[in-house]
Amino acid sequence: MAMRILVTGSRSQLAAAIVDSFEGLAEVSARSHRELDIADAAAVNRQVSELEPDVIINCAAYNQVDQAERDPIAALDSNAFGVCALAEAAASIGATLVHYGTDFVFDGAASRPYTEEDEPNPQSVYAVSKLLGDWFARSAPRAFVLRVESLFGGPAAKSSLDKMVEAILDGREVRAFSDRTVSPSYVVDVSAATRTLLQGGEPGLYHCVCSGYATWYDIAREIARQIGRPATIVPVTMKDVPMAAPRPQYSALSSAKLARAGVIMPTWQESVAAYVAKRMKNEE
Repeated sequence: MAMRILVTGSRSQLAAAIVDSFEGLAEVSARSHRELDIADAAAVNRQVSELEPDVIINCAAYNQVDQAERDPIAALDSNAFGVCALAEAAASIGATLVHYGTDFVFDGAASRPYTEEDEPNPQSVYAVSKLLGDWFARSAPRAFVLRVESLFGGPAAKSSLDKMVEAILDGREVRAFSDRTVSPSYVVDVSAATRTLLQGGEPGLYHCVCSGYATWYDIAREIARQIGRPATIVPVTMKDVPMAAPRPQYSALSSAKLARAGVIMPTWQESVAAYVAKRMKNEE
């Protein structure tokens, strides 16, 4: 019998890659927020009881970082209490839970990539809600918590990196932080890592990002180089852009633990190249 998987938050860019990754390998039931609000514990219990999945992959999240400062309940409902409901439902049927965290749980004061052993120090409502989600997810008997960062490559093209690609393809100016360092995550790589871990990895907390790190300004320049078109890229600093919620200035994550588990993540340059090639092909 094929593995049964329930994917929540099916309209997210990561969920689409997850569904594609398991096509032909598992029986996947994908649920959007409208079809399953994970903050509704009764609805979660009902659907999990009906579907009896072997694995629950949670791609549902409240990602409006600045809005969360004004509406903390919405952030906590989705990112914390909803994850708690999923963990309890997974435990009730002996299912594995996969949950995705974020680099925002760190304060950004580091000078080298954060590891899973580093102490979180969230600086915003969004970050606190996501850290609580990490903790709640790990309360499930068998859980994988994968911290991702600066996701890109989904069909909706909503992320910062996606927008940079679109702007350069359109010949528009790109403004990029020259003082914020990140380790981007290509949704195709994250979904592949998820699949590999589920096939025999040890449950636990992992940082699931592309290898290496760079400032957003350097990432924009690399995108332009790979596209092969002239681009106007304007460096800006974090203090130049008013934001309601603070962002970690240095938030590179180390994927070394994932590598020790047998999952080697491509460099961010390789993943950006793969994504740009795909986008360029679609432009033809």
